[in-house]
Formats: sequence, C-alpha cells, structure tokens
Amino acid sequence: MKKEMFRFMAVASAVIALSLFAGGCAKKVQSDKDLAGGGVKADIGDGSGREESLTDKGWAGGDTGAVLEGRTTAPMLPIYFDFDKSNIRADQEGRITKNAELLNASPSVRVRVEGNTDERGTNEYNMALGERRAMAGKKFLINMGVVESRIDTLSYGEERPLNYGHDEHAWSQNRRDDFVVIK
Repeated sequence: MKKEMFRFMAVASAVIALSLFAGGCAKKVQSDKDLAGGGVKADIGDGSGREESLTDKGWAGGDTGAVLEGRTTAPMLPIYFDFDKSNIRADQEGRITKNAELLNASPSVRVRVEGNTDERGTNEYNMALGERRAMAGKKFLINMGVVESRIDTLSYGEERPLNYGHDEHAWSQNRRDDFVVIK
C-alpha cells in the first residue's frame, strides 16, 4: 500500500512539473520586426531608454508637442547640470535664453520646469536637488522677462532618467531641467 502511494505521488509530481514547464514555454516572443510594426522601438539595451513620439502638434504654429531632446517640448531645449549642483552652467545659458525668448514671443504659453537628477544619492536628497534645479531654471526665465505666473516647477529627482546606464555619460544626461509646455 505504501509502495503504491509513493509511486502515485511520484507520477503525479512528474505530471505537474511537466505541465508547468510546457505551459511556461508556450509564451509568444515578439521580435524586433513585430515591435516595429506596432510603432514601438525595442529597447536594445544600449542604456538610452525608450523612444518617444516626435509627432505631436504644438503651440505658436510649431511642432512644440514634439520631443526634441530629453522630455522638453520642442523647440525649447533642456539644460544640464554638474554633479551635485543646481546653478546654471555658463555653457547652458544660451539654451535657457532661447527658451525665454520663445516664451516671451508666445505670451499665452505656460511652461513647467521639471528638475531631474542622476541615480546617485538618496531619494529625499535627489528630490530636493531636483527642486533646486527647477527653481534655478524658473528664476533665470523670470530674470529674462517671462511672467512668473506662467512658470510651474516640479521635481522628479532620480525617478525619470533618460539614460538607464550607470556611468558618467548616462548620469550627465539625467542631471537636467526639462521645459514642458502646459496646455
């Protein structure tokens, strides 16, 4: 009796294991061709993140819903920061000046300055650093004549990286302010 019970349990275990294995192998795997047909770019593991749409229509007669660089609404440009800093670098002043000129030329447009950091540091520290970066961008725009009530700020800290790599190149792309048009 014990032998029969042991044999039954062994066979039942084998059947269950095989059915689980076969069920796990039956999943359909999408190829890059399948993904491309659906309008989505496959992440090929180069650390650059997912592709974003460049086809949205925008403000002032231009393609401002489009993403030109980062998550910034075109034709504006993001600005980049040094590690652990929130002051606007001299080499980024031309970019934010262009943003201010575009906003001054379209007085009905509102913008949200989104502060971002790289992955290093605690979540709390990075949220505060992202806020300081967003406020630095807002202050610069105000000093260039953009009305303060047209500018919102938001910190994402490390939560919205553009580049998922773990090196200086990736981190330098993630330390930025994005300028997003608010409708």
